[in-house]
Amino acid sequence: MTTRLAGKVAIITGAGSGIGRATALLFASEGAKLVLGDKTEAVHATAASVVAAGGVASAVQMDAGIEADVAGLVATALAQHGQLDVAFANAGIGGGIAGIFELTPELWTEVLRVNLIGPWLMVKHAGRAMVDAGRGGSIICTASVAGIRSGAGGPAYSASKAGVINLAQVAAQQLCESNVRVNAICPGLTETGMTQRVFDYAKEKGVQAKLGRLNPLRRAAQPSELAQVALFLASDQSSYVNGQAIAVDGGLSSSHPVTRQLPGQTAV
Repeated sequence: MTTRLAGKVAIITGAGSGIGRATALLFASEGAKLVLGDKTEAVHATAASVVAAGGVASAVQMDAGIEADVAGLVATALAQHGQLDVAFANAGIGGGIAGIFELTPELWTEVLRVNLIGPWLMVKHAGRAMVDAGRGGSIICTASVAGIRSGAGGPAYSASKAGVINLAQVAAQQLCESNVRVNAICPGLTETGMTQRVFDYAKEKGVQAKLGRLNPLRRAAQPSELAQVALFLASDQSSYVNGQAIAVDGGLSSSHPVTRQLPGQTAV
């Protein structure tokens, strides 16, 4: 058993399901003490699973886009464990697939509130705690391949995730010389609570093999695969990785999506 996070305290938002839950279980197995946040009651089940496996975790129902809630999550970690070493701003919402002409300012604002203001609030409050402690730390934000270029999400979602990528870059510069690193993970299509209806529909129709076929690996990801990248960024193994947006997408973002061609054919 490895203990890459032994002695570290981590907070994770969006921990009620998907990438957040998988990351919580993995972080705990690597020795981290956890404070988990999510808007849903499912966060308590995640914490219970961590404890049942021999880990240390507490759960807080909170809204990742409300400053008092994020500040409270950070304060809880400091009160319970006396330190904060890792913050994973993972909570997010989809916002649907409506086009630019159909979107309302209210929906656009809500997507930005959760997906972009939320990670900024984590950088602000977790980053402040890390800088004040003088121990360094790692802040990880969940962005998306939809934030790299168009074609992988709706307009509001894509714009919010592009903002997260830039936030990680700017924050890494703003925290210069603090040894607090800020990076973003850009998942491709992953089976999570946000995408579950798509996966369930595909399974019902017997076409689940078609999901993720645009990337070179020709499949979708599982949350545990994203959790492994979060673990790398949280651990000292990534001590020289800072201000980066790491695509975990089966190779989707390595090219623009095209119609697959047989050998010898000319792509248009």
